[in-house]
Amino acid sequence: MSRIVLAPMEGLADDVLRAVLTAAGGYDWCVTEFVRVTTTLLPHSCFTRLSPELKTGSRTASGTPVRIQLLGSDPARMAANAAHLALLDPFGIDLNFGCPTPLVNRNRGGAALLDEPELLQRIAGAVRAAVPPAIPVTAKMRLGIEDTGRALDCALALEAGGVQELVVHARTKADGYRPLVRWEWIARIGEVVRLPLIANGEVWTVADYHRIRAATGCDDVMLGRGAVADPLLARRIRAGGDPDPSAADWDEIRAMIGIFWSRVQAKVTPTQSPGRLKQWLGMMQRNYPQAERLFREIREARRAEEVSAGLARLGIRCERDAAIATT
Repeated sequence: MSRIVLAPMEGLADDVLRAVLTAAGGYDWCVTEFVRVTTTLLPHSCFTRLSPELKTGSRTASGTPVRIQLLGSDPARMAANAAHLALLDPFGIDLNFGCPTPLVNRNRGGAALLDEPELLQRIAGAVRAAVPPAIPVTAKMRLGIEDTGRALDCALALEAGGVQELVVHARTKADGYRPLVRWEWIARIGEVVRLPLIANGEVWTVADYHRIRAATGCDDVMLGRGAVADPLLARRIRAGGDPDPSAADWDEIRAMIGIFWSRVQAKVTPTQSPGRLKQWLGMMQRNYPQAERLFREIREARRAEEVSAGLARLGIRCERDAAIATT
């Protein structure tokens, strides 16, 4: 059966949004934002701060398993931190070879390593050897830095290093997040590796989901920004019914927004929280005109109380929900 995975999205899909999206249903597992591994052995608090789900069986409150993503370039340090993380019994450990952010790449992290397949193999091999066999070790990669010339080499290297599943984001680092995607390259990788592949990149709709599966030959798909823009996308794919968002969906999403807003306020400062909600609403405008109206209502708000007042004017209640709470 096809699996649907919620992508790691730095600065966007933290534990609060993970909890809200997975509670809507449809996901087999999700992956955290990355933990950066540098020169030190990170304390357990670093992992639990990023993924409080580690305190609840490595699952969101709705029961969706959570894999923790590590980012770094030193095999020994990555292995040591993975072994330390394994003591917390995560659902799995994922390795980041896909982040295109300049700051990350300047420090030899993420997609910057895609010209060094030998290093990818050493990192994967070191982490796999350091982690108990019961804990899956997976990886996510882009197709290359400037071009796709070493995409097959990188995938083969990660397979040789022992990763058990590979997510392929169908863009190069240079592509960034532009609409261009190279789904055909995922199919080419599938011809040379034997490990399970998960296709990722530019899946915004149910139709996109079917297109990426047809183009790549992959049964399994990872949803990223499309899942944020349409919080019910994974469930809609599973249902096999109406492929498009409807006006009726908005009632459920209104409740999700209220829960999200309450949880964000509990996590960040009153001056930081408005930006988090605006970011989500800005993405949902792609599918829901109601989100555009709500965004306009709070666009000028700078503090949490101003946002709460704007939400109340449009009938959105802000309250905690035990089924969503992550702590």
